[in-house]
Amino acid sequence: MNKDQVQGKYAQIKGKLKETWGRLTDDQLAFYEGNREKFIGKVQEEYGIAREEIEKHLKAMEEAYQKKANQAA
Repeated sequence: MNKDQVQGKYAQIKGKLKETWGRLTDDQLAFYEGNREKFIGKVQEEYGIAREEIEKHLKAMEEAYQKKANQAA
């Protein structure tokens, strides 16, 4: 899944993001839609998690969503 596809599916992925990083505000979560790099920075700021770990979680979420979308199609 590329960045544009992820951004287009933001509303559907947002719930999973909230489950994973519940301390983030809706405004902070909105960075995921607009700028993935800023979103990663917000998660690092709030949780003190390494960038690589955040990217790993995001990739897993995105791949799970894509798999689900492909099965529905």
